[in-house]
Amino acid sequence: MANEEEWDQPDPDSILRSERKHEWISEPKYKRMFDQIENALQGVMGKGKFEWVDRRVFDQVFDRSTLLALHKLMEQGGIETIDYPIARGKEAHVFRASSTKGPLAVKIFHTTNAVFKGLAKYIDGDPRFSGLSRRHRELVNIWVRKEFRNLKRMRKSGLRVPEPIFSHKNVLVMEFIGEEGSPSPRLKDVEVDDPKSVFEDLLEIAALIWQTCDLVHADLSEYNILWRDGVPWVIDAGQAVTTRHPSAKEFLVRDVTRLTDWIGRQGHKVEVAESLVRVLDGPVPDLPALPSVG
Repeated sequence: MANEEEWDQPDPDSILRSERKHEWISEPKYKRMFDQIENALQGVMGKGKFEWVDRRVFDQVFDRSTLLALHKLMEQGGIETIDYPIARGKEAHVFRASSTKGPLAVKIFHTTNAVFKGLAKYIDGDPRFSGLSRRHRELVNIWVRKEFRNLKRMRKSGLRVPEPIFSHKNVLVMEFIGEEGSPSPRLKDVEVDDPKSVFEDLLEIAALIWQTCDLVHADLSEYNILWRDGVPWVIDAGQAVTTRHPSAKEFLVRDVTRLTDWIGRQGHKVEVAESLVRVLDGPVPDLPALPSVG
């Protein structure tokens, strides 16, 4: 991920390349589609209410396939406007979007070949996705469906995760976790009053994911936990695999280690082995499914 200085520096060469890359927009069969959604992309294009723009974001994220996917979702009524980015990473950008029912989070996965090279290990071995194509673009689409299904399963078990609402190709539309248009902060970026209690809550979440959802998150850390209304919410579930995955226990140990590292930085020493036993064998509550925000 680029640092803030790199992100803010203009890149004339990239802009010139992107101008040529998006010449297809002028083709008649695509121009009609782009004209229909151009107003909805005003924030992305540096126009309208949300006046930010970075042409490199447009170049990296909004390729032909992505615009076609967004067009279909907008036709279905799921999205009115794409407003501004709220998170960015190697695999995806997340944008705040607007709908008739309020703000949404739109996660757009990048479709460049380099991005998903290291992620096949989270799909290979997951029995839910065996026998599917390994072509790159199909791999990205599988990843989106995988995150959608993982979030659905977690919410059904009462876990605080964003509700997945729509998905199409490399675009995932979710509940917006935040207040008044601002996303909730990551656990990494807040000071909590009772870190030991929060740690116990996080262990219970990991235990519920393992014991009740039959999954392991596989990237559970303070970077993928949002702090909303005094409680943690788990995000980024695309890499989560079933407990039958050959690397499931390895991923679980890694998750628990990251949580114990976090509580250690809060001044509390906790053993990984003891925490792992709690996740594997400790009691878990029978929670009701989270209600739909739609």
